[in-house]
Amino acid sequence: MKMKKSTIIACCLVLLVGCRENHQASNEVRSIKADTVRVYGLAGSIHFPGKVTASSDINLAFRVAGPIGRVYARVGAHVKKGDLLAQIDPRDYELQLAATEAEYNRIKAEVDRITELHEKGSVTPNDYDKARYGYQQIAAKLHAHRNALQDTRLLAPVDGYIQQRLFEPGETVGAGTPVISMIASGSGEVEINIPSADYIRREQFADYYCRAEIFPGNTFPLELIGITPKANANQLYTMRLRMKKSTDELPGPGMSVMVTIQFQNEGTQTFSIPLSAIYESPNNSTVWVYDPVTETVATREITLTEILKDGRAVVSAGLQAGELVVTAGIHSLKEGQKVKLLPPVTVTNVGGML
Repeated sequence: MKMKKSTIIACCLVLLVGCRENHQASNEVRSIKADTVRVYGLAGSIHFPGKVTASSDINLAFRVAGPIGRVYARVGAHVKKGDLLAQIDPRDYELQLAATEAEYNRIKAEVDRITELHEKGSVTPNDYDKARYGYQQIAAKLHAHRNALQDTRLLAPVDGYIQQRLFEPGETVGAGTPVISMIASGSGEVEINIPSADYIRREQFADYYCRAEIFPGNTFPLELIGITPKANANQLYTMRLRMKKSTDELPGPGMSVMVTIQFQNEGTQTFSIPLSAIYESPNNSTVWVYDPVTETVATREITLTEILKDGRAVVSAGLQAGELVVTAGIHSLKEGQKVKLLPPVTVTNVGGML
């Protein structure tokens, strides 16, 4: 009997201690971290698939005709302005120039003699004019044949990359026939097609950037070149954007990208908060809002519109600028719970070690 009584007393002591510990735990004030709700300057965004195009495709051709002697350009090679890309066999043009130079020297010598005689009055003005005009004609012919010989050399007009060789040595080409295709260096361009519903909002477009699967995690800023004012057969408007030089490696011509257009904030104000402050309830997105007066937390439903690349999220409803949202331990809080706000880590206390 004594043993039974002692067992009951022991159980009562255990329950008493447990209740006391639970009561202490329930009265314990939790420490939290919070961040300020900030105004976000852009109201939403839209996304469109696009393709990178070269800023300038150039088809190069000789200005004279003839058989191709050498092609120096290699497909994919980078060339600089003035580099020799190909050459027509110059033999016929060299012979033509030599004959014209000989004729020029003969006529020039005759004109020099006639001019000397004209100054002495031994040659009529008519003969002098004929000699002078003949000299001007052969001088122009000499200049043209020198240019023709020079035009047997095909030079790169700008810095860029060789895209295609359309003819090979030994083939005869006519003047103006494209021989080499190249892409000019510089930032590429991106083309997208937008529907009329977004076209009429084009004045609200504020910022542009794109992403490419081949560069995961990277974004490339864009600037608007223009939008065609007329829709195509599919009722879409073509939009052209130029890639800004932000890094050494940019998506190249032909690559597919996803373009994001961000809108200006008009009328409805949007806010940004840390992504860590949001937790998903069964029907919506929710945050814990800290009240500095009562030092308690309360849940608040929000409308999430976008997740930013810097680890923050854009909210269009449910919050006001300057409010504090809990950013750590959000899954273990209770409605109306008393909490203690930890001071923010200072710039000089990196890692919160002090």
